[in-house]
Amino acid sequence: MGAPFHISKLLTVGELARRTGVATSALRFYEERGLIRSERNASGHRRYARPAARRVAFVVFAQRVGLTLEEIRAELDKLPTDRTPGREDWDRLTLTWSERIDERIRELERLKGGLTDCIGCGCLSLERCAILNPYDRAASHGSGPRYWVGDRRPED
Repeated sequence: MGAPFHISKLLTVGELARRTGVATSALRFYEERGLIRSERNASGHRRYARPAARRVAFVVFAQRVGLTLEEIRAELDKLPTDRTPGREDWDRLTLTWSERIDERIRELERLKGGLTDCIGCGCLSLERCAILNPYDRAASHGSGPRYWVGDRRPED
C-alpha cells in the first residue's frame, strides 16, 4: 500500500488557472484589483487557498452579468474574511442580480431587433425607417443609433 493521497491546501497560480480556465495574467490582474488574495511562499511564488477558485468563478460570472470590477470587488468585500464563505453567503451576494439580468435580456432583445429594424441612426435606408424615423427625427435626441441606446420610438 502506498502513501495516502495528499491534497495541498494551496494552489500555484498555474494550478488555479487550470482549475478555473482563467489565464494566469488575469489571475494576477484580479489580485492587483483586490478580487482574490494569495500568500507568498519562501521563494516569493504566489499560492492561493482553494476557495480562491470559487471567487474566480464568481468574478467571471459577475462580469458576464455586467458588473464592473469595482462592483464585483464591493460584492466580494461582503464575504466573511474569518472563514470560507458558505452557500448562504454566495446566495446573499447574487440575490439582487435577477433584475440586472432581466435588464440585460431586455437590452439584448433591443439589440437583436435592431439587426433588421430601424435603429434611429439616420441612414434612412430601410423601408421601416420612413415609418419609425421619418425625416430622421431621432437625431433630435442626439447622435448615434438612438433606438439602440434606449430612446423610445414613436410607436412605443
